[in-house]
Amino acid sequence: MNEIRCPHCGKVFTVDEADYANILRQVRNHEFEKELNEREALFLKDKENAVKLAEANITNQLQANISKAEAMLGEIKAEKDAEIAKLLAKVELAGVEKNAEVNKLVTKIQSSETEKKLAVTEAINKIEKERDELIGELKAREIEKKLLESSLKEKFSAEIKVKEEIIRLKDEEIARVKDHKARLSTKMVG
Repeated sequence: MNEIRCPHCGKVFTVDEADYANILRQVRNHEFEKELNEREALFLKDKENAVKLAEANITNQLQANISKAEAMLGEIKAEKDAEIAKLLAKVELAGVEKNAEVNKLVTKIQSSETEKKLAVTEAINKIEKERDELIGELKAREIEKKLLESSLKEKFSAEIKVKEEIIRLKDEEIARVKDHKARLSTKMVG
């Protein structure tokens, strides 16, 4: 026979082996369940913290990539704007020079009307051809700039989509592990 003292009143009880084993089993089951619940809560909290940390890291990385892309885009835009400004200056300078050349030719060949018309026509054609070439080059650079901007935007958009897919897959994996742990804990309790 075993004796058990009541923790509240201090009275001593005598119990047989079967009752004693039953009481001991109840205490153990209660302690085991309590510890299991504590561990599950701790695991869930750790998992939640890990998810938050992973999300924060990915968000920071995405933000850094976006900032980097915007900086690159700004640099490229500034370069292209500078090139366009140079080309415009060249076009303007060429126009001024050619106009001066035309005026000189017109003045020089005023004595002969046919020569004058021929020279003016040739000069104008040459100027227009050069102007058209410069304008064509300018348009080509504009198109190149737009294509580059579009390609960079698509590239970074694709990277962002890939990172969002990674986050989604990690969330699914975490949910799967959580479900697996819940089933394991149910089996262990059962």
